[in-house]
Amino acid sequence: MEGQIILAVGIGIAAVAEDLWRREISNWTSLAALVGGFGLHLYERGTHGLVSVFLSALAGFCVFLTFYLLGGMGGGDVKLMAGFGAVLGRPGVLLEAALLTAFIGGVMALAVLVFRGLARLVRKPKVHDETLAEKRAHIPYAPAITLGVWLSLLGNF
Repeated sequence: MEGQIILAVGIGIAAVAEDLWRREISNWTSLAALVGGFGLHLYERGTHGLVSVFLSALAGFCVFLTFYLLGGMGGGDVKLMAGFGAVLGRPGVLLEAALLTAFIGGVMALAVLVFRGLARLVRKPKVHDETLAEKRAHIPYAPAITLGVWLSLLGNF
């Protein structure tokens, strides 16, 4: 469990920093989560746990793939949740993390909408670069994913 926490904290901090700074999560961060999760569970449980880790990673990918296909989430978020699925190692814990993530993400989205609405009342934003304006319109979701995973790990500690 210690290894899971260390891995989840490191991956979470990297993902949140990337998402807040660049508004995207690199493939390297998601790959580190996948490789780290598989390696950790292989070390701790031997080959017996690899099927569970694979199913957990696949479940994380599939759950968020739906939202990606509907246009509500970026591809980096989908890959990050697959990586965190490997770190968590059990589909049941991943489901708990996904539900917590959805709740936290909803609260974040509501807070951002309220803040943006209040900001528009005060001033009108002047953004000339269309790609920058489009990136700013998206809400970074890595903080919600990371917090959901961390809370599920704490709940199963």
